[in-house]
Amino acid sequence: MMVMVVAQLIAFYLVKDLQWKWVIFWSYVFGGCINHSMTLAIHEISHNAAFGSSHILWNRWYGMFGNLPIGLPYSISFKKYHLDHHRYLGDDGIDVDIPTDFEGWFFCTTIRKLVWILLQPLFYAIRPLYINPKPITDMELINGAIQLAFNLAIYHLWGPKPVVYMIAGSLLCMGLHPISGHFIAEHYMFLKGHETYSYYGPLNLLTFNVGYHMEHHDFPSISGCHLQKVRDIAPEYYNNLPYHNSWVKVLWDFITDDSIGPYSRVKRLSNIKKD
Repeated sequence: MMVMVVAQLIAFYLVKDLQWKWVIFWSYVFGGCINHSMTLAIHEISHNAAFGSSHILWNRWYGMFGNLPIGLPYSISFKKYHLDHHRYLGDDGIDVDIPTDFEGWFFCTTIRKLVWILLQPLFYAIRPLYINPKPITDMELINGAIQLAFNLAIYHLWGPKPVVYMIAGSLLCMGLHPISGHFIAEHYMFLKGHETYSYYGPLNLLTFNVGYHMEHHDFPSISGCHLQKVRDIAPEYYNNLPYHNSWVKVLWDFITDDSIGPYSRVKRLSNIKKD
């Protein structure tokens, strides 16, 4: 993760004198890949994979460090909701990875699904506030303050272009981007009866093996670098399960196939009472 933070700092310096069209181009082509990888590093850290469960606070601070090149305070809030996704997968009103009824109803045609993919960063940001709002914590405020200070420092040093490059890369990489196919690939039911899917292709090298998603949900405390070993140790549990070969194809199929849409998720009635 340290290497990616340094790479983005170098990129911030290099883009400061580029034309705006090239700032946006490199935001998508390079910055988006790095920042999406950083979000998945934060995903790893949310499971305490960096320093272990005995050093929870170290993991939180390290997550905020990895958050810096993303430009938007994300790390602490992500952890607050992500563990619910594992514990209550698909539970209505708890798992904020499940699209809202409006999303499922409205984004049901090819064009609308394309728009939905493009707007994924927006829906991932506002959906928790609607489905399962939680109080803002002190650590979230600290995360926001550190991120704001970092963004202002970059602006002061090198002007607006690195800041736009940073934030645009984060937004673009979460929408119609090859790596963002994992959002759809993980839990959308391309085959009835199968709720979670893995992907074993080369993009795992950029994404901390998030493609090993069945293995990850079975063993969420095992870091991504060891998930291939899980599959190797227990092939009888994984080799006969369906999986995706391409995240780009997942995006294409999701957008163009009328039988698949935001409603293509397993949704469960929750027995958990929210405070």
